[in-house]
Amino acid sequence: MTERIVAADSARIGEVLEAFASGVTLVTVADGRDDIGTTVSAFCPVSLDPPLVLVSLIAASYPAELLGQADLFAVTMLEAGQRMLAGRFAASGRPGARLLLDGVPHRRGELSGALIVSGGLAAVECEISQRVPAGDHLLLIARVAAVAYVAPAGQPLVRFRGGYPPVAG
Repeated sequence: MTERIVAADSARIGEVLEAFASGVTLVTVADGRDDIGTTVSAFCPVSLDPPLVLVSLIAASYPAELLGQADLFAVTMLEAGQRMLAGRFAASGRPGARLLLDGVPHRRGELSGALIVSGGLAAVECEISQRVPAGDHLLLIARVAAVAYVAPAGQPLVRFRGGYPPVAG
């Protein structure tokens, strides 16, 4: 039996998408003028061979504009205790990444020059392979060029229904 497809209103689609739990990352890029960072929950592995990841950014955002031109960036997979950091980098009108990381242990990536936060679950440096416009977002498919670190243990920071619930385990 074939069901008829009915167009859903955008509010309902938003509810559906918020029902998908996802890990929270911090994407950073070094700019000639400043360092830029943004909280991203639309991150996923694509391939192990070659090592590829995908990052989805709001196309009209400054990070997307900058990464539309830059070649390298870093991604830190945030740990559950880094909720406040995720909030800082998600706020609108936020200052540059160096100010947001004041007092937070971090270093520069050797390849990308991007700021990499310490204390996450893992961090990688990436080189953009493809930029794909997709609706109101820009998809970046990138090769993992270096592994900055992998923590031996920890709980992930997860986004679900607009918040950061605790993860059992």
